Amino acid sequence: MKSKNSLLLTTAFTVLVSLTANDSIAGETQSATSSVKKSVDKKSYRASKKVPAMRNRVYAQLARAQKLADEGDKIEGFEVLAEVEERVDSLNSYERAMLFNFYGFMYYANDDIALAVDSFNKVIAETAIPDSLITSTLYSLAQLSMQQQHYKEALAYLTQWRDIYAKELTGSQEMLFAQVYYQDKDFTNSLEHSETAIRLVEAKNKIPKENWLTLQRATYYELQQPKQVTKVMEKLIRLYDKPQYWLQLSSMYGEIGEEDKQMAVMEAAYQAGYITKASDIVTLSQLYLFHGAPYKSAEVLDNSIEQGSIFADEDNLSMLARAYLTAKEYDKATEVLVRVSDIAQSGEHDALLAQTYLNTEQWQAAIDSSTLALTRFAKHKEVNDKQAKDIANMHLILGMANFNLRKFEHSLASFAKASKFTSTKKTALQWGKYVEREQQHYKVQLAMLN
Repeated sequence: MKSKNSLLLTTAFTVLVSLTANDSIAGETQSATSSVKKSVDKKSYRASKKVPAMRNRVYAQLARAQKLADEGDKIEGFEVLAEVEERVDSLNSYERAMLFNFYGFMYYANDDIALAVDSFNKVIAETAIPDSLITSTLYSLAQLSMQQQHYKEALAYLTQWRDIYAKELTGSQEMLFAQVYYQDKDFTNSLEHSETAIRLVEAKNKIPKENWLTLQRATYYELQQPKQVTKVMEKLIRLYDKPQYWLQLSSMYGEIGEEDKQMAVMEAAYQAGYITKASDIVTLSQLYLFHGAPYKSAEVLDNSIEQGSIFADEDNLSMLARAYLTAKEYDKATEVLVRVSDIAQSGEHDALLAQTYLNTEQWQAAIDSSTLALTRFAKHKEVNDKQAKDIANMHLILGMANFNLRKFEHSLASFAKASKFTSTKKTALQWGKYVEREQQHYKVQLAMLN
């Protein structure tokens, strides 16, 4: 069961125990407070009306109902209230208000919010009752309406409450306004109240509550003020150091164009052990690559795959291979490319592997990977533009690798195929002429040797 302390409700018993059988409140005239100077000078809207006394018999029955409820006997507590209600016409305004007040709290304790709201509305319908009861009941109604997600009703109750509340609002009260306005999508007013609430507590050298700051952050976000969102995130990290806030701050730095800070925060979060989700690990790896640290990019991915934090699937292995290639770690890159080639069998990774072997002068391996890539590309029903370029490049690589192995006829045949593609035609023709010349020189050298 949810905690009943979550609502700032003045308990019925607290109101009741201040009364006695000979309660002199009967003669009390509710007037504007004059004993204490307040910055908000408001006159009681009950100022000209007297509050009648609560009679001894009614007080005793309400106190009995409260005692039964406190002892867990709710049913008998309700029965006692029902006995009082049977004589409702003989009750004065204050007694009726207190009866309905007790009903409201008991219904709330019984998780019957609708009946609690109905009972509290009956309280404020009475006229000759203390301002303190009116204000506390209106505030309770606002909170209950929030709980029911009836935000416009909550705002209406709060507005009535504010009109008669004779004190400066506390931070918590300001935040209730902020929450209601936020839910009603009035973000400007919500921000005004949340800023006031936070300013009030900080003026007393206290720390604002975490949910106050998260609401303020959300409001700035709705108002499309990313720099302010970032400032709130910085404060959340200082005051409530949680992993998700580091990741969110890094994201916000990226949104406002401060990539260096984005990288620094993300790296700090990683070192602190805050980055555990696969998507966040991939983001960190991409940031390293973007910031010119390809080896760190690869290291993060490789370690995470080894630890099982992310899957060794095609996408992650492909990213890892490219990071190693950018870092010029060709041996590690080829190991990963062989692995992902076996998984995907699409030809794409074989093509990259062929290019890597060519760059590292592993001619026969380049020929084998190019041939495998072409075989796998041939199985595709349709070839997209990228695949067409890869196919053209494979013929080029075959031509170059065969040339270096002095297999001139195979080389020329491959360049002839490459020349049929727009993307490689010029290069293939140039290489073809060069190979023909070299072939002739080679034949001359062999003849001279013979």
